[in-house]
Amino acid sequence: MSRGGAADRPRRLHLVDGTYELFRAHFSKRPARTAPDGRDIKATVGLVASLLALLDDEAEAVTHLGVAFDRPIESWRNERFPGYKSSEGVDPALLAQLEGAEVATATLGLHVWRCERIEADDRLAATAVHLSPEVEQVRILTPDKDLAQVVAGQRIVQVDRARGVVRDENAVWERFGVAPASIPDLLALVGDDADGIPGLPGIGAKTAATLLGEYGTLEAVPEDPDQWSVTVRGAARVADTLTARREEALLYRELTRLATHLDPEATLDDLAVTGVPRERYLAWCEELGLGQLRDRPQRWA
Repeated sequence: MSRGGAADRPRRLHLVDGTYELFRAHFSKRPARTAPDGRDIKATVGLVASLLALLDDEAEAVTHLGVAFDRPIESWRNERFPGYKSSEGVDPALLAQLEGAEVATATLGLHVWRCERIEADDRLAATAVHLSPEVEQVRILTPDKDLAQVVAGQRIVQVDRARGVVRDENAVWERFGVAPASIPDLLALVGDDADGIPGLPGIGAKTAATLLGEYGTLEAVPEDPDQWSVTVRGAARVADTLTARREEALLYRELTRLATHLDPEATLDDLAVTGVPRERYLAWCEELGLGQLRDRPQRWA
């Protein structure tokens, strides 16, 4: 792929959190669906329908796309912190669809990353950072707060399709009160229920954003609150908490930082969307008894 100038670059690269889309479809109001052998496939069908809608969305103008899945849900983070999110308590019928969801996505002719030791968020973040110079814009399709840390100007943005929200760097500042690079520090302090990060007691979002909006990182916040150049309610108490629980906060930040150094394990050409492979896709529909999806694709290979 040429790196010559703007005219040589594809307009957009779309990166999809497949696990999020699968979970969203599972808990949606879509009707229950089962395969001829009785397997629950509601989430898988919802995922495919969502991806086809994305491919057909003229406003999104998809030309290059990759989808990342967590399989298993657990990663190295669970070894560092037992309370981190896991598959415990997840509906077995949903977990059982993870492998099939990857197969279904590949059936659409899309590039799939299966993430084992790392998370889908890591793969999406690394790919966004590494390939952003080759496109006009990277659009990361997930509302996950973690991914806000790699948002850069309008070159790398987050898209919440369900709410119709696009979050660029200015929007990250408006939503969280900190720069994208400070998102891991922010989540370390306030916690993230979705990932099982408890945060530090007594430090709310406003306090954390005030401090990190000014200082950027946990290390840069002076230990002595009298040296703070911003006003924080209960400053002495907050400073004591930061000092007493410093190692805890640093661990939480380690867990929320995404591995942008990873090799994307795909080139931009690998992510080119050339259309749905007709024979393969129709065979998949036949196998699962999905007659209503047979004619859904508008872009055949």
